[in-house]
Amino acid sequence: GASVERVAVVPDRETDIARVVNELRAEHDAVVVTGGLGPTHDDRTMAGVAAAVGVPVEEHEEAVAWLTDRDGYARGDLADGTTNLPRGSRLLPNEAGVAPGCVIESVYVLPGVPEEMRAMFESVADEFTGERRHVRVVEAGEPESALVDRLADLREKFDVTVGSYPGDYVRLKLQSTDEDELARAAAWLHERVEPTE
Repeated sequence: GASVERVAVVPDRETDIARVVNELRAEHDAVVVTGGLGPTHDDRTMAGVAAAVGVPVEEHEEAVAWLTDRDGYARGDLADGTTNLPRGSRLLPNEAGVAPGCVIESVYVLPGVPEEMRAMFESVADEFTGERRHVRVVEAGEPESALVDRLADLREKFDVTVGSYPGDYVRLKLQSTDEDELARAAAWLHERVEPTE
């Protein structure tokens, strides 16, 4: 239900991560950060987020306990830094991997590995609110510029948002919180565009 307002790609530099996290949390209700969370030299995500909120990164006892209880790791088996999180953060266990994530203030820190990120996001998904948005796609076999007037008519007649994505054909992505309104809008538009081959 939550809307994604902005996506940023940031290099693995602590100062860059901290700057972008601070810019985004000043403008948005929540910031989701994905990246390297482990103990290797290029895993700078936790340090960058900690710097953004002004706290140190330190060993998180709950993370240590979770890893030793769940996977039978001994504290000495874990590479230094594996369980380091920003001070005062809430642990997000990594059900699909090892390195834990966390939440601090309005910042959710998740792994960059897609399977791990998806599993961890599922554990916090209900913390994000908003109206559910429905999506329909209409494909048009004509130039994007030829669709301008019809898209203006569509937006005037229906309570939908429209994204236009040209390529070999134009992909028109319609969204609405009202599924019936969206279906009517998609049908209306489909009847008024040239089909793709």
